[in-house]
Amino acid sequence: MTDEDRIGRLALDDFRHTALGDVGSTNTECLIRARAGDPGLHWITATRQLEGRGRRGRAWASEPGNLYASLLLIDPAPMDRLHSLPLAVAVAVHRAIQAVMPPGSNPVSIKWPNDILIAGKKCCGILLEGEGLPDGRHALVIGCGINVARAPDHGLYPVTCLQAEGAAVSPEELFAHLFRSMGEVLSIWNRGQGIAEIIAQWRAAAGGIGQKITVNLPDRSLSGRFEGIDEDGRLMLDMGAGVVHRIAAGDVFFG
Repeated sequence: MTDEDRIGRLALDDFRHTALGDVGSTNTECLIRARAGDPGLHWITATRQLEGRGRRGRAWASEPGNLYASLLLIDPAPMDRLHSLPLAVAVAVHRAIQAVMPPGSNPVSIKWPNDILIAGKKCCGILLEGEGLPDGRHALVIGCGINVARAPDHGLYPVTCLQAEGAAVSPEELFAHLFRSMGEVLSIWNRGQGIAEIIAQWRAAAGGIGQKITVNLPDRSLSGRFEGIDEDGRLMLDMGAGVVHRIAAGDVFFG
């Protein structure tokens, strides 16, 4: 039975985990294994990344003390359903971080599409990458860099780390929560068939709905009120005068 056949019926025992020391990037390690025939559902974690990367090819500082984890999926869903996967990933990472926060701590929220914020400060980077394989399969990697002990400043948003927010947790303990929450959420997502439930959970954890935001697109910036997301997970930006833009990708800034 392939990943494509069974991803909607996942159990935690279906997942494997390989822990490494220094690597180029955990996403790259997953793709190397995919090209060699790895069947997927394989987590790779590392103590440090020497060539960590974020969205749009940005460098991602990856010193020891934080969690660097990537999950390899093979043929996780039909291509026309993959657009909802980043929302599911955000829900899973939000659950894992929320689980280790102490009572009374600052609120944890999701910023569209899949950044995790604590009191408005970014504590996590998520990068999904994929490629077609020579045998016709499609590899997709979910990369998560979570600030546990360090908060590297990447220059775009205010940042924080879990320990600064009062969470007495190690990268290994946090990964145990992520391992569980990702398996549970991927089962709900069910190869894209569970998008309605994922969107409901995403909205419940979202920050900034109703606030003024600016969305930076490759060719321009748009400002308006964040009205939430539509049934396909696109950001709805109310520009006034009855004009609502639906945006599939962009960088969001509050205020």
